Amino acid sequence: MSEHATLLIALGALLLLGMATDGIGKLTRLPRVTLLLLFGFAVGPGGLDLLPDRSEQWFELITTIALTMIGFLLGGKLSRQGIFRHGRAVMGYSVLIALLTSGGVIIGLLLLNTPPPLAVLLGAIAAATDPATTIEVIRESGKDNRITRTLLGIVAVDDAWGLIIFSVALAVAAVLTGNGSLYQSILHGVWDIGGALLLGLAIGIPAALLTGRLRPGEPTILEALGVVILCAGLTDWLEVSPFLAAMTLGMVIVNLARHHTRPFHVIDDFDRPFLVLFFVLAGAQLELLGLLEIGLLGSAYVLLRVVSRFAGAWSAGAWLHTPVNESNRLALSLMPQAGVAMGMGLVAAERYPEFSETLISVVIGSTVLFEILGPILTRRALQAETGKRSSE
Repeated sequence: MSEHATLLIALGALLLLGMATDGIGKLTRLPRVTLLLLFGFAVGPGGLDLLPDRSEQWFELITTIALTMIGFLLGGKLSRQGIFRHGRAVMGYSVLIALLTSGGVIIGLLLLNTPPPLAVLLGAIAAATDPATTIEVIRESGKDNRITRTLLGIVAVDDAWGLIIFSVALAVAAVLTGNGSLYQSILHGVWDIGGALLLGLAIGIPAALLTGRLRPGEPTILEALGVVILCAGLTDWLEVSPFLAAMTLGMVIVNLARHHTRPFHVIDDFDRPFLVLFFVLAGAQLELLGLLEIGLLGSAYVLLRVVSRFAGAWSAGAWLHTPVNESNRLALSLMPQAGVAMGMGLVAAERYPEFSETLISVVIGSTVLFEILGPILTRRALQAETGKRSSE
């Protein structure tokens, strides 16, 4: 069988079986994301090994496109009105959760006699979340209320805080080890974030002015896909964050395109195939061996991340005078961790090879745990919020 035939058959089968998870989810009450990840693991190298040999190359491409689409749609929700309405809560929760998560993990690991550079790197990685998983669970729930809007705002900016913290951590680790480049670490962080923001502006401003003219007030699917895929390709070429660039792009368009009545809603359903493939192929990358090798350090990392996330949410809730139950639900909803954390772990392992084995085993093991259980916790948090509102 030719390589192209194998590719098309595999993609078609994955999409159809991925669609079947909707029905299975209704029977098992498991989130669709968890089912897709488990399905991907079952057909991947860690399970039955049914995927073609080049599936890892698909994953890189599909991950870039999926994250770009998610970031773009999320940025499209960050209108001036929404920012003014929820901005204080979003910034308060996102900043304090990110800072206290990193700080709590670092302090906890240092108390366990972890080498300071390793503790700093793991603490920075702990701040990362998985926006794709959180957004997919929110979409599946069908809820649109204060807590889901706040949660969407948090995951929109959370990656930016995570990248800033990680860039600082790389610089601190360079000083502590004495064998890294402080200048290179800072420059890498500035480019990853600043380059993404500049790219989003560079595409977003002309797109806001030019799109939505062929069909008055409503961009066509060709315009929407053209803008998003162009952004995805440029982020890959320039090596900047696709999520941040696309989020900036969506935010610029929704705030500048005054003639748009429904900006780029046509892409809402078009991203579904990419997300199905993204989660299935992400599941295929999971290795249970990493979970088994997590050890004492990894277990401490997981526990410290969970506790610190709640501490950050409680602190933000106290500052914003938010009920404790609402802060608990937000903390639970922000447990998923996947691609961004893995990318940070790989960068840190490459920069500091003396810690590479420990970093990779802890990050992979915790990612498996948080990615499988995280969507369940997010769904549970949203259901608890709904139940509370219905009872009031």
